[in-house]
Amino acid sequence: MKSHVIVPLIVACALFMQNLDSTSLATALPAIATSLGEQPLRLHMAITAYMLSLAAFLPMSGWVADRYGARNIFRLAIAIFTLSSIACGFSQDFHQLITARILQGFGGAMMVPVGRLILVRSVPKSELIGAMALMGVPSLIGPIIGPLLGGVITY
Repeated sequence: MKSHVIVPLIVACALFMQNLDSTSLATALPAIATSLGEQPLRLHMAITAYMLSLAAFLPMSGWVADRYGARNIFRLAIAIFTLSSIACGFSQDFHQLITARILQGFGGAMMVPVGRLILVRSVPKSELIGAMALMGVPSLIGPIIGPLLGGVITY
């Protein structure tokens, strides 16, 4: 397969992971709060911590990608996001969950923009619009499936 097909699909998988995670958590939050012995309202901090971490680290993603290589940072970001997602699942208390979500936000801040940077750099300009569209479609499925999956997993 050519880079204008493979690269968008790889980046779309990263976007899908991030969108699925964010939307499934919102549905699962009451069940997670119960299992951790917390009030559901307090556990909204898990969503807030992720968003703040994402916002704090997002501006540096381009610089880090240029300095250490976009593909290396993209791979590392996927690993950080995946491992911190696993850590969220194994969290035994509020503080562990918040720490894992902050790490997940860091991974997400590096994963999505750096993935798009790789896409722009590796796909010929004449194929860029098609590649962006190919990347966009699978990433839009995450928010559709996420709430349903969050509900199925927790109930």
